Amino acid sequence: MIQVYCKNTGTFKSFREGTTLLDMLPSFDFPKPYPIVSAKVNNVSQGLKFRVYNNRDVEFSDNRSPNGMRVYNRSLFFLLCKAASDVFKGCRIYVEHPISRGYYCELHKADGKKTTEEDVQKIKKRMAYMVEKKMNFRRFEVQTEEAISIFREKGYEDKVRLLETIGQVYIDYYTLGGTADYYYGRLVPNTSYLKTWDLQLFYDGMLLRGPDRNFPDKVAPFLDQPKTFQMFKENLEWNEIMGLRTVGDLNYACQQGQGSELIQVAEALQEKKIVQIAEEINKRFHGPDKVRLVLISGPSSSGKTTVSQRLAVQLKACGIRPLSFSTDDYFVNRVDTPVLPDGSYDFDNFETVDHEALQKDLVKILNGEEVLVPEYNFVTGIREYKGRKFKMGPNNLVVLEGIHALNPKLTDQIARNKKYCIYISTLTGIALDNHNCIPTSDNRLLRRIVRDCYKGAFSARETIAQWPLVRQAEEDWIYPYQENADAMFNSAYLVEFAVLRNHAEPLLESVPKNSPEYSEAHRLRKFIRYFTPVPDNEIPATSLLREFVGGSAFKYPR
Repeated sequence: MIQVYCKNTGTFKSFREGTTLLDMLPSFDFPKPYPIVSAKVNNVSQGLKFRVYNNRDVEFSDNRSPNGMRVYNRSLFFLLCKAASDVFKGCRIYVEHPISRGYYCELHKADGKKTTEEDVQKIKKRMAYMVEKKMNFRRFEVQTEEAISIFREKGYEDKVRLLETIGQVYIDYYTLGGTADYYYGRLVPNTSYLKTWDLQLFYDGMLLRGPDRNFPDKVAPFLDQPKTFQMFKENLEWNEIMGLRTVGDLNYACQQGQGSELIQVAEALQEKKIVQIAEEINKRFHGPDKVRLVLISGPSSSGKTTVSQRLAVQLKACGIRPLSFSTDDYFVNRVDTPVLPDGSYDFDNFETVDHEALQKDLVKILNGEEVLVPEYNFVTGIREYKGRKFKMGPNNLVVLEGIHALNPKLTDQIARNKKYCIYISTLTGIALDNHNCIPTSDNRLLRRIVRDCYKGAFSARETIAQWPLVRQAEEDWIYPYQENADAMFNSAYLVEFAVLRNHAEPLLESVPKNSPEYSEAHRLRKFIRYFTPVPDNEIPATSLLREFVGGSAFKYPR
């Protein structure tokens, strides 16, 4: 017999060796308002069919947990892919990226015709049928060469190239109704778990909508994001031109010695976009609107500071002299900072910024008055005035950067036509393979882990622990205003994960196995190892990526 400690109940139970988590679940009495879909065993994510042979700690999860939601959505992807292949023989499904609180997917039919509402309804009907039939997801662990042979026979060259380039001896794959597929992580036991979803026609493809993370028995509400979708589309189109749709494509290119060229292309693409934005600002600066205020916002670790500094350089090239500062300079003194329910400071709250003082100073500056601008001392937690003064001249405009910069309340006394709004995001266009997209938040979390450790601010464990609060703040204070932007800038870097691997891997390995954060560190470490590492020695000093890995030519607040 083995002893299993359930974290949900705080109790031990005895089981026979080899008992599955699914069979253990009824023995533990704890509130289950929503179906349990996954579990962590010794802080590592496992499926409910996982068999336990030794004493272990177990924590069961429903869709309200990030772990449970990932397991559910992966299973939903397989359900969609299987249903589509049953309805349209020879078709291909591409799970592209998260958008509008769902996932944008493309259906490429064998006849080459566009996706129609009728097509979507046929697939949806087949998915519902499969859910009703309670079809099992079966996992197989095989030598990688065997899996490669299976997927090559099916014509899944994206999976073949991925598996050929990751250097693993054994891998897991799944089957559903006899159809084999590869997924990054565990799945639910069977299709009957997948009761909350919807599928709708969306642009040239489909939008697969899963559960709301706060209310898993309801489909997440649709959020229209046309500008964000367009930015994703541009990124995907460029990846297609480059022949770099998936991680397997990228790994192959890097292993063929093309890493330097890819870095140069990534830098050129970002600089080209910054130049375009600067030229548009210059046009409006001299046009009838006479734009005088540039607002730059974006979520944590999106690269706002570097973009604002590189934009300032391009504006100077246009003959404009920007006066640049951050909303952080107007933080209230730390003792006045709003607090979270646990008593810790809520640094991402809108009220953390003294927005009345900030707007008052902005209005004065735009009216031509000389204004003494503060600097926030992050060590003492006090706003200080050190003699920095701003006064607008005929060739000046103000560039204000910060997570709340696009919140209308911050500048509601300034006419909209005098403002140019920029939203910085990190929209990862590349996918692991055609059925495994990469969460955009993973990109930013890895950046933040590396930067925090490089600056000596927080350990990887501490950064991971803070991340759920950061993400919630983004939902509350940043995302509602992103579609207000005049321009959107995608800071995702073509070879970013390949460069971050050498930096992030040892930091993730430092997270103790007995800490709650180990689960996320383990997942991220597994994910980053899909990428062939690329050294950062050829990343230029002005690169956005230098904000996170160090060696930047720009100065950043500590």
